[in-house]
Amino acid sequence: MSEPILSVEKVSKSYGDLAAVDGVSFTIPEGESYGLLGPNGAGKTTTISMICGLLKMDSGEVNVAGQSMSAHPVEAKSAIGYVPQEVALYQDLTGRENLRFWGKLYRLRGKELNSRVDEVLNIVGLTDRAKDKVSQYSGGMQRRLNIAAGLLHRPRLLVLDEPTVGVDPQSRNAILESVESLKAAGTAILYTTHYMEEAERLCDRVGIIDLGRLIAEGTRRELVTTIGEKDRIQLTALSGETTIFADLVRSIPGVAQATVNDEGVELLCTEGRKLLPKILEAADKAGVAVASVEVLEPDLEAVFLHLTGKALRD
Repeated sequence: MSEPILSVEKVSKSYGDLAAVDGVSFTIPEGESYGLLGPNGAGKTTTISMICGLLKMDSGEVNVAGQSMSAHPVEAKSAIGYVPQEVALYQDLTGRENLRFWGKLYRLRGKELNSRVDEVLNIVGLTDRAKDKVSQYSGGMQRRLNIAAGLLHRPRLLVLDEPTVGVDPQSRNAILESVESLKAAGTAILYTTHYMEEAERLCDRVGIIDLGRLIAEGTRRELVTTIGEKDRIQLTALSGETTIFADLVRSIPGVAQATVNDEGVELLCTEGRKLLPKILEAADKAGVAVASVEVLEPDLEAVFLHLTGKALRD
């Protein structure tokens, strides 16, 4: 197995008696989007600041693309593209001028600089506005250009700290599509957000942090399983003996409950989509004509609320 792009090992940071981050550990391999979720004050920003070398950790270790942040900070930082919550752009410069400025700080020059500016403008969908001053951009467009600036040096790890806060729906979708394409191209992504639907869409794995500790980690399905949440299946019947069908389906391993209602039968089960063939076979045996099947899977919001006692935006 190849070495992860980001490795965070038992990182801690305290302010007096307050443990802002307490022994946080996780890894992100190439091409994975990892969501770091937590309520306000949970320790997300402090963790990100230590990962990016902006804040000195009390203990622990961060490695980026094989480089230790403690021993080789310049090399480690050069592999990171950091996009902060606040827009870091010059309002009186055009989009292209901003990118050329940041590109030169990354030691890009000549044809390479011009080519890379064109590439990142295309990635974030701002090629046609490159000659306009940033002061004329909408808030969403400024955030897209902010991401472009973080991509200029082809980082192995892209850190996005709530990149869609306060943006219009069109720009938000453009940002999410850009992140998806970067992930597909092999970039490792660390993503924080207050929008659970973004985490559902973008993140291969999620780490939930609360009171400075990483209290859960895994895919959406793995996290749902840990709290015992089950899929809900509503099977609508046109005709047939739904009571017989409910009795038959209860014997299927993975089905926890089958309840007859006015529409047909409602099931509670584990990994409902995998059980559908057996469920439909049972309906056929019972002579039930099925009109529709709806599978409702528990989401990350339910997991987050169960583990932290708070909604994500609290």
